[in-house]
Amino acid sequence: MLTAPTISRPPAETEALSPRANIYDIRGRQWHLDYLSVRQVHKLSQGEGVMVAVVDTGVHPHPDLRGNLVAGTSVLHGDRSNGQQDRDGHGTGMAGLISSHGRPAGKGALGIAPKAKILPVRFKLDGPLGTATDLSQAIEYAISRKAQIISISSAGAANLALQRAIQSAARADVVVVAAAGNIPADRHVGFPAAYPNVIAIGGIDRGGKHTRISVSGPEVDLVAPAVEIYSTNFDGGYRAGTGTSGAAAIVAGAAALIRAKYPYLPADEVAHRLTATAIDKGPPGRDDQYGYGVIDLVAALTADVPPRGFGSVPATPGGGGPTTAEAGGPRTGENRAATVRGLVTLGVLLAAGGAWALVLRRRRRSADPPPRISR
Repeated sequence: MLTAPTISRPPAETEALSPRANIYDIRGRQWHLDYLSVRQVHKLSQGEGVMVAVVDTGVHPHPDLRGNLVAGTSVLHGDRSNGQQDRDGHGTGMAGLISSHGRPAGKGALGIAPKAKILPVRFKLDGPLGTATDLSQAIEYAISRKAQIISISSAGAANLALQRAIQSAARADVVVVAAAGNIPADRHVGFPAAYPNVIAIGGIDRGGKHTRISVSGPEVDLVAPAVEIYSTNFDGGYRAGTGTSGAAAIVAGAAALIRAKYPYLPADEVAHRLTATAIDKGPPGRDDQYGYGVIDLVAALTADVPPRGFGSVPATPGGGGPTTAEAGGPRTGENRAATVRGLVTLGVLLAAGGAWALVLRRRRRSADPPPRISR
């Protein structure tokens, strides 16, 4: 029987913490809120009625998100917690980016979808430690609890159980968002981000440019802010980090906004709306650094987006910003060999079965070497 090896903590570059913020200045440090026009976005949707599963190290009931936290679980042997414990901080940070509601008078952290519910699913106790098998069980649990979105800020090698769990999520009409990976530990987009039916997320810096820590590859779908991203911490305070973890959580929050405003929109059309309204960067059309572009929350909520299959028809802004990203067809390509490997957190704080085929075309190459595990 194969077992998953223990993986060391990510490199210092992904873990460097910015100076600690407090309840009074944290909102001003969350630069990604202004970058993504979140104040305007919250007049359109705040994620009400949507549940997002945060599959991570657990989520501490931080005062800034306690009102949105529901009882979850831990899939770890011997851990009977309800998911609302976190001794690392990573899971709490990801949850905060998605749905922190802050406190009165503009104090505290604010999430992308501050009225969305968070379902904490603990599949590792510490940021660097986890297995693909545990992650697959965590995904299956989230599906059983009717989560509409699953946010995964971890990556590693391909795994058959993990692939099957992703297929189950697709059949259940669940939007799965996953971090692509961090350089230098990762050289390829990791799994589950590299699987079909997963929205793979890279990162940009404060200037909107591809950040050097974010991996590139044909599986990258979208990019979002990933540098010095402030959020909630497991001790009730705040911290910041750099990596594609935070970018993935931000996009998961964006998916919650869409599912709240368009409750009958299926998962593939949620993904399509995100990519079709993204702001194109780099070479025209999709590229391996930016995918289909930078998420545009206002456009994703307001643009007149033609259904999938009308790839030659651009999205028409309906009060949002420019929407020049290409709308593509289904992912293609074969899955790499499945082996049991570890999953590692991507930054701090930061299908067979044919359910729905994601809207994004993949330039996947069967001769690609397997991705390296983040270390």
